[in-house]
Amino acid sequence: MTMTASLAAVLAIASAIALYGASPNGRVPALRRLRAFGTWPGLVLALASLTAWIAVLGVGAGLCVMLACWMPMLVAMPYLAWAFVPATRHARDEG
Repeated sequence: MTMTASLAAVLAIASAIALYGASPNGRVPALRRLRAFGTWPGLVLALASLTAWIAVLGVGAGLCVMLACWMPMLVAMPYLAWAFVPATRHARDEG
């Protein structure tokens, strides 16, 4: 894998992490600072990843590979947070 492809994969993963951190449902305390910036950092990282993949593989394959890197991480982020971050009590949970 070339350096550009490695960078594109890292950008896709960083984008998914930034989007999860900006979500109001995010449970990782270290990522809560990203909420102040909204989803823009995650979207910019996703666009940078897409651009890098397109530069390496072309438009069709670049789009498919970017989504293949990005989507599993978007799906995995809530489960990773659930597995590694201790649960906190919320008012809505006391019910």
